[in-house]
Formats: sequence, C-alpha cells, structure tokens
Amino acid sequence: MSQPKITIAIDGFSSCGKSTLARDLAKKLGYIFIDSGAMYRGITLYALENGIISKEHFDKEKLIEELKNIQLKFVLNEDTQLPELYLNGKNVSKEIRTLRVSALTSKIATIKEVREKLVSLQQEMGKKGGIIMDGRDIGSVVFPDAEVKLFVTADVEERTRRRHQELSERGQKISKEEVKKNLQERDIRDATREESPLVKTNDAIVIDTTELSREEQLQKALEIVREKIKSLSKH
Repeated sequence: MSQPKITIAIDGFSSCGKSTLARDLAKKLGYIFIDSGAMYRGITLYALENGIISKEHFDKEKLIEELKNIQLKFVLNEDTQLPELYLNGKNVSKEIRTLRVSALTSKIATIKEVREKLVSLQQEMGKKGGIIMDGRDIGSVVFPDAEVKLFVTADVEERTRRRHQELSERGQKISKEEVKKNLQERDIRDATREESPLVKTNDAIVIDTTELSREEQLQKALEIVREKIKSLSKH
C-alpha cells in the first residue's frame, strides 16, 4: 500500500531556518517545495522596479491596479533540483534576496488584494498534496487543513547572525545592528498586520532551531512527518 502524500505547512518569523528546513524536508520526502515568501518578494521587486514603492513612498492603489500584470511561476533548476521564481518570464531568484527587497516585503504583504492573489495561487499549487510550503500564514490561511503544521522559531540574536552571514556571503555590506533592526521591524509588521498576521495555530508543533544544527532540525521534522504519515496509513 502506497503512503499518502500529505501537505506540510511551515510558518515562523524571518531567518528562523524555515525555507532551509522546507527544502531539506522536500528533498528527503520527494515532495515539491514552494517558497511562499519568494512570491511576496517577487511582487515587491516588481513594485520597486516600477516606481510603486520605495523607502519614502508607497502607491498602494497603483500596486493593486498592476496585480493583473504580474505573473509568477516556479521553474525547477535542473542542476540544483530547487524551484526558482520567475517574474513575468524572468528568473529573479537572486534579485528578490537583496536587502532592499527584504526591507519592503512585509509592507507589500499587508495588502489584502496581494494576499488574495497569492493565496489563490498557492492553494492551486497544493491541490494534489505532496507539497511543503513555508511562510507566515500557511497553516492558518493557505492550508488550514494541512496534515502537518510546524511553527519554526529561534532567538533573535541567532537569527541576526544567520541573516548577516547570508547577506555577507552574497557580497552585501551591512552591519549586524542594521540586520537586527530590520528583523525586529519585520517581526512587528508580520505579527500585527490586519491581513493574515503571523500566528501559531493550536495544532502547530513548535521547533526551536536556536541550538539545532541543520541536520538536527531536519531529523526532528522528519520524525514528526513520518509519525503522521504512519498514523494516516493505518486508516
């Protein structure tokens, strides 16, 4: 008897290791990984490139009007076996990871019409199961019936260290203080926004990654997932 293909929702604050865990888990299980945050970053990049948003201004109505012109899709990179985001036909996987995009993404994510567009796309992607999606509202809004919900967390100092290292490796020069400030501002916006704020659902299992290595995080998540699949196989 074949094992059921389930949906796994992973939520948590920035730089807790959600996406890394989701990718590792997807590879191990042979599931499809969908990075919901990349989709919000894609819209942010479009808004930046088209003068809709900057540090100083944000033309919300213009963005809503432009949503119909924004096409997002994931294409599997044959070499890395990881999905890469394409914005209107162009691979933007590197551009969406810059700090200028990061700093404004949570502002874009507060817009109801943006969330509606992306949630609809995400739900369509997840109809057949066998997927892992990470973000801020996956277990609460996108897949409230997901068989496994994980809420990933980590100490803010550790998150700052990880994010600073990630940016430095990409050649971006920024102080740890700036990184920490950016993370804390995003945390507040993510948790307090009106549209789909970041919350831990009652049925989510918490994984604190502060003291865990990448391999330990994966093993912990695998135990939870395999236990769930085993229990579903019995029915």
